[in-house]
Amino acid sequence: MKLALLMLVSSALVLGGCKDTASSSPDAAPAVTETNPTDPVSFWVATDTHYLDKALEDGGQAFQTYVTGGDGKMLPYSDELTEALVYDVERKKPEFLILSGDLTNNGEASSHKELAAKLRRIEAMGTSVYVIPGNHDINNPWARSFDGDKQVVADHINVEDFLSTYADYGYNEAVSRDADSLSYVVKAAPGLWLLMIDSAQYANNEKYNFPQTDGRILPSTLSWMDDCVKLAAQEHASIITVMHHNLLNHTSMSVSGFKLNNSQETMKTLRKDGLNLVLSGHIHMQDIRRDPAEDSIDPALPVYDIATSAMAVNPHQYGAMTFNPLTRAVTYNTAAVDVEGWAKANNSHDPHLLNFKTYAEETFAGESYEKAMNRLKDSTFTAAEKQSMAEVMSKLNVKYFAGTAADSLDEIKAMPGYKLWESMEGGFMSGYIRSMAEHSGQSNVSLEMILTKQ
Repeated sequence: MKLALLMLVSSALVLGGCKDTASSSPDAAPAVTETNPTDPVSFWVATDTHYLDKALEDGGQAFQTYVTGGDGKMLPYSDELTEALVYDVERKKPEFLILSGDLTNNGEASSHKELAAKLRRIEAMGTSVYVIPGNHDINNPWARSFDGDKQVVADHINVEDFLSTYADYGYNEAVSRDADSLSYVVKAAPGLWLLMIDSAQYANNEKYNFPQTDGRILPSTLSWMDDCVKLAAQEHASIITVMHHNLLNHTSMSVSGFKLNNSQETMKTLRKDGLNLVLSGHIHMQDIRRDPAEDSIDPALPVYDIATSAMAVNPHQYGAMTFNPLTRAVTYNTAAVDVEGWAKANNSHDPHLLNFKTYAEETFAGESYEKAMNRLKDSTFTAAEKQSMAEVMSKLNVKYFAGTAADSLDEIKAMPGYKLWESMEGGFMSGYIRSMAEHSGQSNVSLEMILTKQ
């Protein structure tokens, strides 16, 4: 379950060991664009696209019920959101695009096929694409299509299907691939390697008839990471680690399934190997954490974990990044997908698309409001008090998922409804409100740091 509830392997084809592997696809895009090796590189990271093939839903009652009862994903415009991402890539031309898992809604075979076709168009524009799976993508028995008032079981994919579908989006370009997971390492730009780590657990999904949400990195994969770092050191390259699950806690709430089950062991490996930046997703909201914290006297190597918010959820954003090979400086800033620009360029007449920013925010805010009202339904608060409290939840949740809650905390805490939430003892919702109102002092939407050199 995602925190947004409030709105809320192995394969025989995988190669082991850190050795060079050539692309087996004649039309695969090169991993590195021919540029001056000292020029700064622009690249993007997006996560939790949760793409749903439009052919799988008819907009009927079953689909509407699924959407309104879900965790805030903008599934009715899933295809348009992804097309807008393609449009943004075409205009801004990043060197490469990272997609860090939960590529599809629930691992539907046709969703994977359609998404891969869009990625091929992106690579044809000169932007390389690198993907890893998330907990929704493989062996997912919850794959469904929607027909009138019925949900219908849809075909899903397995590990071999994933590898064949996304062969040209990282796997064929890999310097090395892990023997025990869908992890790989790739030279993304001069002086910059990506360690793409498969943290999902999907081997028992069909046996248990549900997709396993929590993540881990196998001991053998951690050992493989050590070997890959040694290989990168031969070229004095820097490395960014990418995984779907979070390395660090991104909320003060006691919730499971987001942070890696073996996060402490993974952190030891990262520090030993001098890896100080992780890009993750999974939790759906925008948050940047550092361990140890900036005010800590702990001498350990500071490691950052940037959890980029779900592209499928308001404000539908990705991380726009740069890497300077001379200084090893990395910058990160959130950027919203330009759905309105895409809609105008494609002569759309849909008012929701032409005014997407407003529509998406109002939709997410409205769903947040209704979730709060449902939670408060049996409380002793008056109707007016419940409405006041739901207004706080609505406003705060919008800012929280965007990573900008700190900008409005004074205003929100001054609202009568906030004080009512504070008066509540216990309960998930009141704890969630308090967690959203915390502020670490650092930005959750921008970062500048220096990568270590191997």
